Amino acid sequence: MSNLPLAPIERILKKAGANRVSKEACEEFAGVIEEVAFELAAETASLATHAGRKTVLAKDVKLAKRKGF
Repeated sequence: MSNLPLAPIERILKKAGANRVSKEACEEFAGVIEEVAFELAAETASLATHAGRKTVLAKDVKLAKRKGF
């Protein structure tokens, strides 16, 4: 189970065009988002470390996203 709250996940799915969303769909979607976020975070932290910094900056996130993490 994901650590993400389900209400914002449901809002995202509805904003994307879904009329109704089951709890199971929200849980599954949250799990997928959490996996993708973890991979992006790991790449972002790696870029900061490579640059000799302990602090992650917005430019690290943008570069990780551009690289396709």
